[in-house]
Amino acid sequence: MGSIRQCSRSACQRPAIATLTYVYADSTAVLGPLATYAEPHCYDLCAEHAERLTVPRGWEVMRLALPEQAPVPNTDDLMALAKAVREAGTAPSSPDEVPAQRGLREPIEPPAESGGARRGHLRILRGQQ
Repeated sequence: MGSIRQCSRSACQRPAIATLTYVYADSTAVLGPLATYAEPHCYDLCAEHAERLTVPRGWEVMRLALPEQAPVPNTDDLMALAKAVREAGTAPSSPDEVPAQRGLREPIEPPAESGGARRGHLRILRGQQ
């Protein structure tokens, strides 16, 4: 089984084995093993693109040891996730077992205007009959 994440380069379908991070303050690019979590400001690269990496003139590249092939997903992690989802989906047998839920709010009712209303970047639409 291959890596779940693919190379970030356009049109590349190969599995990622490395993560590229830029440290702009130091003009440094850090290329290391695939990060545990996909971060929004990092780039996952396949073996070919990691090998061919170039950086802007004046920048330094810090290359950490890379694995020979893409990591295999851990089945223990997947089973733990499936178990947590199953447990969350089961209803408590008595009202005393209901966990305290923080941050619950009443649903927002749309304003009385016709059509829809804008709230910042969101739009509330009335149900269509």
